[in-house]
Amino acid sequence: MFSPEVLELLKQVITSWQVIAVTIAVILYIYIVSYAARSYRRPRAIKKPKIKLKKVKAASVAGPEEAGQGTNTNEELGLEEA
Repeated sequence: MFSPEVLELLKQVITSWQVIAVTIAVILYIYIVSYAARSYRRPRAIKKPKIKLKKVKAASVAGPEEAGQGTNTNEELGLEEA
């Protein structure tokens, strides 16, 4: 498939000290990065207390007058003003 010249050239390239040095450097880099990623822990988030919405509760407790849905309560009860 390959000629003997190409195989000899490929052997020389793979066994050169530059290729071996770069390969070792890349392997060490990957090892250090993976070690740092494994040892890193994010700080736990502080849970904030939920803010109660007083306006929503006040509107629901106040009744239909403040919500704009009702009429005069005296008319509903059949009372007359003096």
